[in-house]
Amino acid sequence: MTVEKPALQRPSPPSKPGRRNQNFHGGSWKVAYADFVTAMMAFFLLMWILNMVPPEQKAIISGMFQGKEHGGATAAALSATPFVTPSVSPDAKSPEQARDQATNASIALKLRQMVMDDPMLQTSSGISSDDVGVLLRVNNDAMFASGSTALTREAKKVLDNVTDILADYNLYLVVRGHAGIDESGGQKFPGSWELAGSRAATAVQYILAKDPRILPSRLRAVAYGDSRPIMPDTTPENISKNRRTEFYFHRPEVMSHQVVY
Repeated sequence: MTVEKPALQRPSPPSKPGRRNQNFHGGSWKVAYADFVTAMMAFFLLMWILNMVPPEQKAIISGMFQGKEHGGATAAALSATPFVTPSVSPDAKSPEQARDQATNASIALKLRQMVMDDPMLQTSSGISSDDVGVLLRVNNDAMFASGSTALTREAKKVLDNVTDILADYNLYLVVRGHAGIDESGGQKFPGSWELAGSRAATAVQYILAKDPRILPSRLRAVAYGDSRPIMPDTTPENISKNRRTEFYFHRPEVMSHQVVY
């Protein structure tokens, strides 16, 4: 009689301690750590932006939120002027975008301070910003003598501030000349296109003469005549608003229809 021996079973290798936890939970700490690093980067970036804003501009921002007067005008009164529009501040998705957004905000604040300090500019200018740059719009009645390219006192103040911004920031500038349908300069400027183009060129020439460090390649003068009205030419008031000169600050790498439009 034959007796069968039971088959020997190989013992399974001992499992390493923590292996199960490693399979299921080993990567969770990386996600938490990445969130922590991102939050810290955002915090230090915010601190850096706040440190870059001059104290006088911080006072302006504080006054705008509190409705306090600055330079003879409240923030509410300034925002109610015909040409002033709120700036667009989309959420930054990268450090470069945050840097550009901080630059645009700083430039807009400097321009707003200039506007608030001059009663004439308060009712004849406006500031706005987008993803590409910052736009300053000034009515031609405040910039030039009627039918000519002669600069007014307000125009020189505006151009001095524009020159300072170009000296402080590595930006390009497009000066857009717009004229109303009722504007002309006699035989020297027979139409709105000639007048608008000459005024834009005069502004560029003033900036270059003011600060020789600003390269001519950073500036452009564009004439639109009466082809780009911002209001329908149906009333004298609307026609007056369409007579304007625009200063558009933009980054050097941005060259699109948004810049010259």
